[in-house]
Amino acid sequence: MTSEMIDPTVEASTAAPGPETTRVATRRLSKWTLYSRRYARNKGAVAGLIIFALLVLFAIIGPLIARYDHVELDFLALSTGPTAEHWFGTNNAGNDLFAQVAVGLQRSLMIAVSVSVGVTIVSALVGTAAAYFGGWTERITLLVIHFMMVIPSFLILAMISNKSGGDWRVIALIMIFVIGWYFPARVIWTLALSLREREYVSAARYMGVRGFRIVLRHLLPNIGSLLVINFTLGVVNAVVAETGLSFLGFGVKIPDVSLGALIGAGSSSLITSPWLFYFPAAALTLLTVSMALVADGLRDALDPTSAAGGRA
Repeated sequence: MTSEMIDPTVEASTAAPGPETTRVATRRLSKWTLYSRRYARNKGAVAGLIIFALLVLFAIIGPLIARYDHVELDFLALSTGPTAEHWFGTNNAGNDLFAQVAVGLQRSLMIAVSVSVGVTIVSALVGTAAAYFGGWTERITLLVIHFMMVIPSFLILAMISNKSGGDWRVIALIMIFVIGWYFPARVIWTLALSLREREYVSAARYMGVRGFRIVLRHLLPNIGSLLVINFTLGVVNAVVAETGLSFLGFGVKIPDVSLGALIGAGSSSLITSPWLFYFPAAALTLLTVSMALVADGLRDALDPTSAAGGRA
């Protein structure tokens, strides 16, 4: 019997695999790989992502493959149902509904994504800055937030949008700076209060790092999962707000179209021309449901305490 010591790790790595020998290989997963695996286990979230991707594809390609432009009139087909010439039918003026739904979905997506990005950035900066600096900065910020929460902001949005002529850029800016940022900012402020006392924040402060640099490099990255979920849900909220605004006649106006404007126009002829309502309503429903499923999947994938995403 030899007196040499055999390293068990070397033996395990060189031995041929067999029923008696099992080699366990451990590999450190990256953060994004872990998140993607947990997200992929949520079948509803994957389905929502596929539906949303198809809607985006339809919004991009739809106007290009449509037989008619969304403002072009066909006087030989007034208020006709779906045909080989007009796939979604036409309205009372002869507009092709397929082209209008594609352009309307495109416009609603542009408004929703731009509003959600703007709201996420503004609310994140305001909420974390108020929590970190405290004092008068925090008190004034909370005073403004609480004041905005009791103002009928939807009426302000309707009045300003009506005076702007329904320009979607004005609508997006108002939805960001008037009705969108304050509630998420208060939620982020509550979460950032617990982060500002962490050791890495105190260490950065003692090392002389400036306040805004601490906010940008230490506080915001640690609430990144909340910001991603807020952005996803913000798309849904922006679509619903724009739809309600356009449905009431205060949103996007002709010749521009949106899903809300199409639904509002189609609701008046639901009995005689139901396709004018059902096609844009179906696009809106698919958009909101898909984004809700994506948000649910992101929440489970990014939350380490959630068991819905399974084990990596």
